[in-house]
Amino acid sequence: MERKRLETELTIAKTALGLAGLVNQATIETLALQFVASQRREDYYEQVQAKPVSAARADPNSSAFDAERAVAHHMQQGNIDEAGWLIFLMTHFARPVGSKWLRLQDVYGKLGTGTWNWANVTANPAAFYDWLDANWQQIRGKFGNHRKYTSLRPNAQIPMRKTVADYLAWIGPAGHAGFFANAVHAAGNDPHVIFDHLYKEMKIGTFARLGKFDYLSLVGRYGLAPIEAGSAYLKGATGPEAGARLLVNGARKSATPLGSIQGKLDALDLRLKVGMAIMEDALCNWQKSPAKFVHYLG
Repeated sequence: MERKRLETELTIAKTALGLAGLVNQATIETLALQFVASQRREDYYEQVQAKPVSAARADPNSSAFDAERAVAHHMQQGNIDEAGWLIFLMTHFARPVGSKWLRLQDVYGKLGTGTWNWANVTANPAAFYDWLDANWQQIRGKFGNHRKYTSLRPNAQIPMRKTVADYLAWIGPAGHAGFFANAVHAAGNDPHVIFDHLYKEMKIGTFARLGKFDYLSLVGRYGLAPIEAGSAYLKGATGPEAGARLLVNGARKSATPLGSIQGKLDALDLRLKVGMAIMEDALCNWQKSPAKFVHYLG
């Protein structure tokens, strides 16, 4: 059983790595459960790609629309640009527990009057920006928890038009397939190195540390590029850094350099073998309630 395996490895690592935050069995069991929960979220992406996905799942003006399955559908059809565009939109809007993908669906589906797909937006970005300015108050739903300070207001500090314009310029005229092929050519064949190369090169509107990490993680999960996070990217993080410091030092704030904290995570993952995306997610959630498991959905 995976939970028991993780508990055993964490118990060994507590002493072997000097993990001060694992103060008792309850903290070990709780962290193990958070790793299992994070793994299940990763497994979900594999499940939605395991079977053929119908076109209705990718139609924002259908009641069957589902963003995660829409990306899978487009990948199965070989439409890399549409898959990449949807991953960008998923990252920009994020998924709140209540309204789910409604905000993304309203924008992508042009409020029921068409589709702002990759071809339409890249052919006439100004038309998309004007539509946003004219219709932003009719768009339903909310931004996800990690994007709650983002706004659709045209006069926002960083309006959506700026974020989209940055993204279009970053991907460039060659489209997603060409862009990621060039990244592989520039960075080499190591999935961790390619991820890091893209992370450092990505300068997109409201996408700070978390936006970049989430976007690139999705790119890897869906196979648009052979990439995987080789680091938790703690610099600029909030919950993940607090969780990592709590685990290593026994306190959410400490003076230990981030490089040393990451080194402990690397050593821990040699035992756990979960990967840094799961490590980052689990530690972020664990630090909120270290001795009692809480299942976080948003």
